[in-house]
Amino acid sequence: MLEIKNLNVYYGVIHALKDISLTVNEGEIVTLIGANGAGKTTTLRTISGLNKTTGGEILLEGKAITYLSAPERVKLGISQVPEGRRIFPEMTVFENLELGAYLRKDKNNIKKDLENVYQRFPILAERRRQTAGTLSGGEQQMLVMGRALMSRPRILLLDEPSMGLAPLLVREIFSIIKDINEAGTTILLVEQNASMALSIAHRAYVLETGSIVMSGTGEELARSNEIQKAYLGGE
Repeated sequence: MLEIKNLNVYYGVIHALKDISLTVNEGEIVTLIGANGAGKTTTLRTISGLNKTTGGEILLEGKAITYLSAPERVKLGISQVPEGRRIFPEMTVFENLELGAYLRKDKNNIKKDLENVYQRFPILAERRRQTAGTLSGGEQQMLVMGRALMSRPRILLLDEPSMGLAPLLVREIFSIIKDINEAGTTILLVEQNASMALSIAHRAYVLETGSIVMSGTGEELARSNEIQKAYLGGE
């Protein structure tokens, strides 16, 4: 579904992504793991059109989208849940969700999708009239995931969904990610919690200082001594 070929991105003189190539097949959860500053968020921002590439190609179902704007990519079915949540705190839960469907014209289906989001996240239904800034961290994470689902994504880019959450909530968020995938949405996941990410991923890539240094199935990487030492707290 998604293919990146020899992608290069610079921040000024800093070479942030160096010739990275990866694929995400339809129906998969693919995860990117790596230390802070490895280029994980840059990869997602470049796929969603928020960062410009200085070389390489991004293909969605075989068609080049490298130079399309971010809104055009949303229309094609790419949606990103940003790191740090980025809710609109003064707006209600309902208004935040409504914004997720901003580019859509199919009003009847929007209503249906809103009900689906409320079913998936019952707490959002309870708090629909509450301002988003009054929600807990876990509830805000559910809100941004719900907002992204309102655009009817075919591929969902998730950036650090477990950041700052209590362990119990982390498990709940990962269970929701798995459910979203099983309901038909392809997922590219960036996550500091490598152990949880690898436990649900079909495949994974390891990024180090802007380069992919290892790839394999989630299970293979979880068993790798190198990965255990670097990211999983193993000896």
